[in-house]
Amino acid sequence: MTHQRADHRPYFFLSYAHTPGYGGGSDPDMWVERLFQDLCGHVMAMTNLPAGSPAGFMDREIRSGEGWSERLGNVLADCRVFVPLFSPRYFASEMCGKEWYAFEQRAIHHRARSNQPAEAIVPALWVPVPPSRLPGPAERLQFNHRDFGERYVSDGLYGLIKLTLFAQDYEQAVYHLAKRIVHVADTVRIGSGRPLDFRLVPSAFGAPGGGTVGPRPMRITIAAPTRHDLPEGRNPEYYGDNPQEWNPYHPASARPLAYVAEELVRSLNYQVVVAPFDEEPGQREGKQSPSTPEILLVDRWVLRDEELRRRLAAFDRENRPWVTMVVPWCRDDHQGREAETELTEILEQTMPATMRQGRALCRTAAKGVPSMEAFGRILPQVVEVAAQQYLRHAEAYPPAGGRHSERTRLTGPMGSTRFIPDMHDPAMDAEDV
Repeated sequence: MTHQRADHRPYFFLSYAHTPGYGGGSDPDMWVERLFQDLCGHVMAMTNLPAGSPAGFMDREIRSGEGWSERLGNVLADCRVFVPLFSPRYFASEMCGKEWYAFEQRAIHHRARSNQPAEAIVPALWVPVPPSRLPGPAERLQFNHRDFGERYVSDGLYGLIKLTLFAQDYEQAVYHLAKRIVHVADTVRIGSGRPLDFRLVPSAFGAPGGGTVGPRPMRITIAAPTRHDLPEGRNPEYYGDNPQEWNPYHPASARPLAYVAEELVRSLNYQVVVAPFDEEPGQREGKQSPSTPEILLVDRWVLRDEELRRRLAAFDRENRPWVTMVVPWCRDDHQGREAETELTEILEQTMPATMRQGRALCRTAAKGVPSMEAFGRILPQVVEVAAQQYLRHAEAYPPAGGRHSERTRLTGPMGSTRFIPDMHDPAMDAEDV
């Protein structure tokens, strides 16, 4: 008989925007702390957590002098459910966006490994926010707030907690919120992740001051074979019926890389289009104004296809710096290791301009990313470079007629913050990182 190991991780992380003090009055966040204590009391009553185990976490618990970045990173890598406290101030907070991003990476990697749902974000309304003001990651959540009561939807927890008239509505909403937290924690079961450094991670809401208005487009293009046109002898278990089903990190990842990359880019508040490289070859001829930043994911094995190799070489000659290339290359693929030197040389001959452009870290990404974890850490930097290059080069292509019209606002996900992923991978070139 096997015994399941007791799980004493915090049930939830309460993510909220700090309200600045005013007029020398009482602590404006005292009401958030009361909500936190009420939630913890319900969670303890609904579970078998032993005495002394934390039911939840909020950052008021960080003591003076303690490393706040390390502490937050450790808790978000371990907690079971993420509870963002929605308010207009919340989505204007870079720190709240960083907390959201850090937790969402665990969910994305859980889905990649298991190919199972991993929705462990349970939002709560502190102050109601119009749907038009929600950034993409919040807008996409499938969650019915009306389950917690009509008064909760119209006034939020802040309105209920402040007015004695609504005390019963507050108790009902908090009780149901605690039930939802416990249910999600016990059914989704996302494993612990690798702590991220909050001084470096991007915000899920975009760059500071970038706002949430307007689309933020990003194209992900896949240059990979299908199982039907593989080079002779190549193992077909990494491929599917179309390029989007390429899974270079099999068996560690159960999901095709295109879907994982789409989720990672969407978690940075982008609208994403995924397409195979050869979907519209006629539109890739000649110089033209950039329409969107782009991430090009290349499987080196595709270079054995003379036609696709010709197209990639033509693409490289167009010199499109708003397209950043990433070459996933699994270190556990023995066929890949045997052919690595040969295929790397062919790629350098085929796409020399793309291999050299961008920051040193982007050049490292083009040399080969050896694991799903490394891919998840390097992709945000690659996305930022593509977004910045798009802005820089789009300005050089004014619209027809010479008039400068309003263009879609697109800001890199990390603003001025330099995000250097710590690869901890010997297969990555440490000097380039």
